Parts: sequence; C-alpha cells; structure tokens
Amino acid sequence: MSDESIKPGAAADPPHAVDMRNITMMFGAFKANDNVCLTVTRRSVHAILGENGAGKSTLMNVLYGLLQPVSGEIYIKGQKAVIDSPSRAIEYGIGMVHQHFMLVPPFTVTENIVLGMEPLKKFGVIDTGKARAEVKALSDRYDLKVDPDAKIEDISVGMQQRVEILKVLYRGADLLILDEPTASLTPQEIDELGVITKNLVNEGKTVIIITHKLAEIKAMADKCTIIRAGKTIDTVNVSEVSEESLAAMMVGRAVDFTVEKKAAEPGPVVLTVENLVVRNYLDHPAVNGLSLTVRAGEIVGIAGVDGNGQSEFVAALTGLQKAESGAITLLGRDIFNKTPRMIFETGLSSIPEDRQKHGLVMDFTVAENMALQNIQEKQFSKQGFLRKGNIMNHARTLIEKFDVRPPDCAGNKAVSLSGGNQQKVIIAREVTNDKDLLICVNPTRGLDVGAIEYVHRYIVGQRDAGKAVLLVSFELSEIMKLSDRIDVMFRGRIAGSVSGDGVDQAALGLMMAGGVQNAAS
Repeated sequence: MSDESIKPGAAADPPHAVDMRNITMMFGAFKANDNVCLTVTRRSVHAILGENGAGKSTLMNVLYGLLQPVSGEIYIKGQKAVIDSPSRAIEYGIGMVHQHFMLVPPFTVTENIVLGMEPLKKFGVIDTGKARAEVKALSDRYDLKVDPDAKIEDISVGMQQRVEILKVLYRGADLLILDEPTASLTPQEIDELGVITKNLVNEGKTVIIITHKLAEIKAMADKCTIIRAGKTIDTVNVSEVSEESLAAMMVGRAVDFTVEKKAAEPGPVVLTVENLVVRNYLDHPAVNGLSLTVRAGEIVGIAGVDGNGQSEFVAALTGLQKAESGAITLLGRDIFNKTPRMIFETGLSSIPEDRQKHGLVMDFTVAENMALQNIQEKQFSKQGFLRKGNIMNHARTLIEKFDVRPPDCAGNKAVSLSGGNQQKVIIAREVTNDKDLLICVNPTRGLDVGAIEYVHRYIVGQRDAGKAVLLVSFELSEIMKLSDRIDVMFRGRIAGSVSGDGVDQAALGLMMAGGVQNAAS
C-alpha cells in the first residue's frame, strides 16, 4: 500500500464505512485471499460468510491490522488508510471482539473495560470513580445492562460478551467486528445480541459479523458477503435470499439441513456416572452430585449455558482432571480418576472442548496428530521407530475422507491450519478410533454448514453402529437435532431430562437458565 493515506479520524461522511479493494493475502505459496473485495455500508450490520479456510477471518485480520496483505487497498469512510497494526486500527475507529474473550476473571467489569486506558488523577492515581461512571454511561447509552462492579468470573458468558463490546466502544470504535459472536450463547442471549446490534446501528455504529449460523444472518444482518476458496462470490441483501441459497453459495452445492436418523435402539449401559463431584480452579464444586447413564446405540445430549460445570465434567470423564467423589464406570469397569491412557484403552474416545490445548500438538504435523493416540500400533511404529510412510498414508486417507483443507496438508504443522480444519483433524482421528463411547464437546464449533452436515452424519453413524455417544454442545439446535435424550445441566447437576423428539426450544432455553424443570412438549 502507498503512503497516500488519511490520518486517523480525518475522514468525511461518505456512505461506506469500509471499502476493501482487491485484497490478496499469501501464506507462502497459499493464497488465502485472492483479490477479495468488501464494501460495508455505514450504520448497517454486514455478515461475512464462508467455509472453513475460505479466507474470511484472514480478511478481517487484515482490516484489524493483524496481517499485512500482499496487495490491495483499504478505504475507511471514503479515504485511503494504512492499517499496519491493531493500535492503528483502533485509531481508525475499528474494534474487534474475538470469539475467545480476552478478559481477566478476578477483575471487575470496569477494571476490564478501562484496562490500559485508565483515567488518572494527579500523580498517576487511577480515578476509579470516573472510570465506573464512564462505563455505566456507555452501558446505559447502548442498553447493555452491564453491572460495572460485577466480577467477570461471576457473570454469564452472554454478559461477558457485552463487556467485550463495551471495551471496544470505550476505545472509540465506530466499526465493530464480531467474530463468531453467538458461539456459546443461549437462544435468549442470541436474541438479546440481535437487539444490541440494532441499538449500535441506531447510535451510528457499523457492525461486521463473522458467523456460520445462517439463521442469525437472516435475523441480524442487512447484507452478507460470501467468500469461497479465497474469492468473493457475491454480496447480497439478506432479506432477498433464503438460508438454503446462502448455504449453496458458500459451499458451491445444495446443503441438507435435516439430520436423517432412524429411531434409537438403546442397548446395554456403556457409561454410568453416580453422584460425581468435581471442583473448579477456585475450589468450588463445579460438578455437584451429577448422575447419568449412556447406553449403546443412543446419543445423550448435555444442554446448558457455558460455565455450569460441563468442562469439569468432561475433564473428569476423560482423566484430565481429578474428581473429588462419586463413581464413573465404563463398560462395567471403574475409570474414576484413572489416567487418560487407561480410560482411552478401556473404550473412550473424545473430541475435546479446547482443540489446541487438549486435541492437538500444534507443532506436530497433521499426519503425526492423526496417529498420535495409536502410535504404538504396528502400522505406525516398529521396534521404537516410526513408520513414517504408513503415518503419511493414513493421514492422506483421512484428509480426503473428512475434507481437511488444504488437501496436501499431511506434512504441514497443525498450527498452520484454520481453526475449522484443526477441528476436522481431531474429528477424523477420534471417529476412526472405534471406541465404545464417543464424547463430543462442541464438535462443530467453527465449522461451516457443509462440514457440520458431514460431522453430524458421522456422529449418527457412530450411534447406528452401536456406539454410545455423549454430546456436550452449546449449539442448542445441534443438541436438538442429534440427541435421543437431552439432559439439562445447571449449576453442576442434571436439572431435568427430556426426550430428543418434540422438545420445545424456548422452554429448553429457560430450563438451561434454571427457570423451569420440564421442557417436554
């Protein structure tokens, strides 16, 4: 980009908040963005839609100054801009709310929002009263209803997201980029986010949403730009297109939104959990007397708002965290507080919640990660030496079968893949481990609708093959589509259990919030 740029804040008042022209971004020989164009109208909600690895996050990272493109130009409010860092983006009035929140749990809402930009009194003393007043004024102006004195660790995920929005507003953002903003929200919180975005637009802000959720694009966005394989496919008026047509433009084919599955035929009990108690990092009982069973040939879904003990529950089941008391048996064998290797060998495979922390070794290749749990088997090693040819061939087969991209990534490090393709690597490995119990935690988080369709078929296929499946997901539609039985987790316990057929989404959402004890239709 040339130096023919405006100074931040010096722009006039044209109709476009952002105009990205012919943006090309390369990673080695791989072209992540190929002459991508994006024009966003001021005071609107604009969605960015694309498959995993399509280049949408790369494009937004260019806009936010995290990446520098090979070529192309960016215009902010009609004038050319050079955005070479996030701090420059902030100067241009651009703020980004990341999918994984960047908050300090023991700090208050106010402390998190003003962190790094605290108002000061004489001698450098922080003016806490002024900070609190400014945060409250912002919250009231945009009707965010955030308590400035609450600690982050004590508020819901949806409220934490509001804090992140307040953070960028406090820094003067006119354009807000929301990355997968509804990933961990209840249906009620998603509706509330829709109201918040409308309030932002009414106050003169512009909002860009990166999302895979077509229903939310229809509910929230004015326009949508579709990116496929690094290229701009089209920009459409959302009111004029259907979810089906958006999905087809995104993946290049028709997508089946239904999950075809026959009635469950539950067999013997595979997993039994009795009165389980697991403490969190604050030494509080995150799981507090939980009991459940999962049978062969059924999918049991765990519905609940994030933070109600799901993470600690799964960690105890998979051996990643010690439980305080209770009992866990798998296929009649005691696995309470056993090691992850012993639990795996007993018959448990899992798609973990944190793919980078617990699912992959990021500096290992894709091929090494796909063989990781079975590396001691003869096909992968012999007398202590790796059979690298077999490992690569195994990976290539899974890469093709599960559509991991790029298709020649077997020798690439896992860190080089997009988040969605990292997830595909884990799913490919865990589904093909052929264990009696498959635990899936947010298995389609970050995946596009085409990949979700594929993963759902495999999960149902595991059930139909006689496996037991425990599905923990914050995607309520996913729980409702896949589960034969839904157990609602609230404050560390099972608050109620309903059949997966005919359950009412609104009632189930209330149940997740502790409002009712029965969501059956």
